[in-house]
Amino acid sequence: MKVERLFDGVFRIDGKLATVNLASGVKVYNEDLVECDGKQYRLWTPYRSKLAAAIVNGLEKLSIRNGSHVLYLGAATGTTSSHISDIVAEKGQVYCIEVSERSMRDLLKVCETRSNMLPILQDARNTESYGEDVGMVDCIYQDVAARDQDQILLKNSEMLKKGGYAYVAIKSQSIDVSRNPKKVFVEFLASVSSKFDIVQEIDIEPYHKMHLFVVLRKK
Repeated sequence: MKVERLFDGVFRIDGKLATVNLASGVKVYNEDLVECDGKQYRLWTPYRSKLAAAIVNGLEKLSIRNGSHVLYLGAATGTTSSHISDIVAEKGQVYCIEVSERSMRDLLKVCETRSNMLPILQDARNTESYGEDVGMVDCIYQDVAARDQDQILLKNSEMLKKGGYAYVAIKSQSIDVSRNPKKVFVEFLASVSSKFDIVQEIDIEPYHKMHLFVVLRKK
């Protein structure tokens, strides 16, 4: 079994993405667990995670690493956020913002076995309700289904350190289902350009359709 390091905390095992399981023996979404060289890895499928899809499709820089503090907007049931939890490990922190009570019930179960994940039931627009608890973070990860995805990012960017990175899955169908996705993506990037430089744009098909994954750096 061949283990190849791609980024800090992210590996490829026999061609499949994986992270070292922070909660040994515990699965989050029925993913496969693999034992190798005394470590337990969780296989990370790109069909279930847009960040995994971005890595598979050529992500060049991942600034989320051991010890990072990450503000996760749209944590849902904990699939990708749990892998980020693996990456940042015990010294890191993942602030999980989720508006859906139903998703939060599943997310809470994930957080019970991961002390570095803090679940926050809140709308990502209401930064004043959680900003003090979060403080300043190293990275933002955003995957929200909303028309105003650009404004949500801009508002939350007040908690991102200067030079910090934002990893965003732009959902064109949530912004405007009637318009050409490429035009939606262009307008999103123009809208956030006052605060962010574009580092990389990644097409994440065939894993996720009508999405653009972007890496942004705060000016």
